[in-house]
Amino acid sequence: MSGKGKGGNTVETVRQIAEPIAESLGLELWDVRFVKEGVSWYLRIFIDKEGGVGIEDCENMSRAIDAPLDEADPIEQSYCLEVSSPGLERELVRDAHFEKYRGEKIKVRFIRPQNGKREYGGILEDYDGRNITLRLENGEGLCFEKKEASYIKLDDFDI
Repeated sequence: MSGKGKGGNTVETVRQIAEPIAESLGLELWDVRFVKEGVSWYLRIFIDKEGGVGIEDCENMSRAIDAPLDEADPIEQSYCLEVSSPGLERELVRDAHFEKYRGEKIKVRFIRPQNGKREYGGILEDYDGRNITLRLENGEGLCFEKKEASYIKLDDFDI
């Protein structure tokens, strides 16, 4: 298959396999990551649903995707499959995440400092597919390109 061994293509292939499986289980596919940690490779599938994900949801998704992954064989090296929830401080990565959480508190860590700071918190005010507007606690707006951030996460400390 033309994506073997290439992280980006592998992730997209796995996403295409996992999305309909997740939907059939009443789950939302949040994210897929294929990462190397030390000498080991990990395929991480993050799932979500209204009201939160439980261990049964993770087990069901893991069982349901196992055979289709073996059949498609999108990864040439050995790897460990992990299925989990994205957690309360979930990272926002896809356009749908930014649309869903518009108006919510987020925290942003920048690759390079913005106005002398690397981390900001505030309300996700706007997202146009490329640019993000963050409303800071002092009421000021901070506009930046998504690619300038090393991560953007929900900030659920008040829950």
